[in-house]
Amino acid sequence: MATDSLNPRSWLYPTPRGLYCEPGGFYVDPAVAVDRAVITHGHGDHARPGHRAALATPETLAIMRARFEGMPDTAQQSLKYSETVRLGEVEVRLAPAGHILGSAQAVLTWRGQRIVVSGDFKRRPDPTCPPFEPVPCDVFITEATFALPVFHHPSDAGEIGKLLRSITTFPERTHLVGVYALGKCQRVIRLLRAAGYDKRIWLHGALVSLCRLYQEHGIDLGDVAPASEAILETFRGAIVLCPPGAIADRWSRRFAEPISAVCSGWMGVRARARQRGAELPLVISDHADWPELSQTLKDVGAPKVWVTHGREEALVFHARSLGIEAEALHLGGRDEEDG
Repeated sequence: MATDSLNPRSWLYPTPRGLYCEPGGFYVDPAVAVDRAVITHGHGDHARPGHRAALATPETLAIMRARFEGMPDTAQQSLKYSETVRLGEVEVRLAPAGHILGSAQAVLTWRGQRIVVSGDFKRRPDPTCPPFEPVPCDVFITEATFALPVFHHPSDAGEIGKLLRSITTFPERTHLVGVYALGKCQRVIRLLRAAGYDKRIWLHGALVSLCRLYQEHGIDLGDVAPASEAILETFRGAIVLCPPGAIADRWSRRFAEPISAVCSGWMGVRARARQRGAELPLVISDHADWPELSQTLKDVGAPKVWVTHGREEALVFHARSLGIEAEALHLGGRDEEDG
């Protein structure tokens, strides 16, 4: 690791465009189009179109090509988890973040100092992506979406069990399950399969293309099909996945006495559940909760922690109580709605 004489702020620092690595000549998850970007994962608040050059995992680049029409004209550099490349003077490696398919932490090394930009991450098992890898470093840059002691996410299996019990209790009704199209949708499908649910799972049209992409990358989702292709289907007793906003849309009227469920870490907050119209709130999050964030600070062992977005001040206070030098970067442009 580096000596204390090298100030990490001298080579990696926030700008209006995003987090800039000066000796590497690139931004990490910039908020606007730039000449060169390192992208941690495919969610729209981290991966944006229009960069002249983008480096990411092969899976993240595939997601970006699927979501952004302009991507084919962008110079794309794929980097697998086990590989290292030099950008300018900086050595760049991508380590698994456990967030969604292709998600990565950017491991940046310059003059013997290592900074890890975690992007978004979670610590619990997820069959749709490799698990988070703690990387020892001098500076750890972390999200803080659920960085309050109140956030202790329950087990994923337990929340899926609530959904399956509801289906058993109301076999004549359709269960509309609100999920974010990228990551949450495919993870919920795999959780249902792990719980023994082998029936067809119906999909809103907005979810189909990314489910197909996951399947192309070896993620087995079982029997899934677009709801729009079901002509005579009554959907009684069925599970239909859709974007959360579609639950209150005219689209939902075709289903049999629908029960609305929403999958999100925010469903543990009653006001958020009411706001989303969730009769059956399911606390399934793609982000680390408070115990996982605290454990991660210990696992990486960084003497300095920078917090990018979420409940920054609470996590900064907690890190300082552990003897870690911590500060909030206050980066803008991050979306917390999915959770």
